[in-house]
Amino acid sequence: MSRDLSYLLPELVLMITVALMLAGEMLRFPRVVLAIGLGGLALALWFSFQLLGSDTTVFGGTYRIGTLAIWSKMILLPATALSLLLVRAELAGRFREGSIYSLMMLVTIGALMLSGSGDMMLLVLGIVITGLGSFALVAYPADDAATEASMKFLVFGSVAGAVMTYGLTFWYAGAGSTLFSALAGIGDAPLLAAAGLLAVLVGLGYKAALVPFHFWAPDAYDGAPVSVAAYMSVVTKIAGIFALAQVLRDLPAETGWQWAIAAVAVLTMTYGYLTALVQSNLVRLLAYSSVAQSGYFLLGLVAIGSSALSQESLIVFAAAYAAMNIGAFTIIHIGGRDLESFTGFGRRAPFSGVAMVVFLLSLAGIPPLFGFFGKALLFGAAIEAGFLWLVVIAILNSVLSLAVYLRIVVVMYRPAPETAAPLSTSSAGTVVWTATLLATLLLGLFTQVFTAV
Repeated sequence: MSRDLSYLLPELVLMITVALMLAGEMLRFPRVVLAIGLGGLALALWFSFQLLGSDTTVFGGTYRIGTLAIWSKMILLPATALSLLLVRAELAGRFREGSIYSLMMLVTIGALMLSGSGDMMLLVLGIVITGLGSFALVAYPADDAATEASMKFLVFGSVAGAVMTYGLTFWYAGAGSTLFSALAGIGDAPLLAAAGLLAVLVGLGYKAALVPFHFWAPDAYDGAPVSVAAYMSVVTKIAGIFALAQVLRDLPAETGWQWAIAAVAVLTMTYGYLTALVQSNLVRLLAYSSVAQSGYFLLGLVAIGSSALSQESLIVFAAAYAAMNIGAFTIIHIGGRDLESFTGFGRRAPFSGVAMVVFLLSLAGIPPLFGFFGKALLFGAAIEAGFLWLVVIAILNSVLSLAVYLRIVVVMYRPAPETAAPLSTSSAGTVVWTATLLATLLLGLFTQVFTAV
């Protein structure tokens, strides 16, 4: 027991941190709640760093301590810290500000559970924990848009979770165990394997906003505070992708899961960018952009078990995506939610404008930015797995993405209207976009750091 708990120190630290944060919120000390949260995340990150190089499981194989699970902590914990600071920049002084911090930490615990899951029941538990917290975060503004978005999110999430839970029973029937490691023998029962795979794609596809399970995302992001949208677009999405990787690594190739993932990737990339191209609301535009980016993640998933680059590509692209997406949402918080409100933004706020250009070009995969290196590794993994045609489609979608992101850049450098509203700035917001800008500019040059351990 002590050995297993020693591997769970990051999660245990977060649980204790959440308890302390809830106590601080009951006393109405939001700044204290934020400080506790940031301190707990830093300590959990330190313990996660100590786990690098480990490859084991705990509690009978139900929770994995391996490359994907450990790097998920190294990526999601800093992403959560940046999201907390963005909440501070946007919602400081608002009613129950500390509740947002606490809910985000609870969702992060569920996200780590998903990323390291080695058992069907733990997968379901991770879906439930991340879902319940996310529903409440979206509903926080308590206006009509947020309430409607949260209800849609709740209904969609409940149905998707129920379908996945029911479908997992087929895998249990075929494998005789709830452990993913037992799925190696399910190839002899192709119908059971296919039914379980479809159900898991529904449950985790909803979590990662894959087409056609993405319908909740634009409304949820638009109805929620910008800081919450930034958090959900990164933390819960990466958790869903990594959870899917944990499942697929044990699923026999003869079940045909690679072709199913490839088909979803094509639909997700293409639909996401085509829909983003006609959006005038920047939050919805980035929502559809994040849908498309989920499709790129799937290039790494199709290579699980077929390419040595698969895990590294997922990790590098997840780190890049976290930096550039949180950064882009932070600039939207400063400049405004509508494309029209961004008219002249690059002239009015030169440094923030340059940062936004960097984030958008990185999302498009332009070298030498971090996003380029992540996509290059994903392309390499897919090619090694024999999916050259999928890489060609992904490259064509990258060209389409330039049309999406350059729409914003062009508007940013038009002459600013005389009636432009003053920009919303704060020290916390400046810290967030500066940190993500440095990561987007510099970490691509040190990609080997993510692949050497």
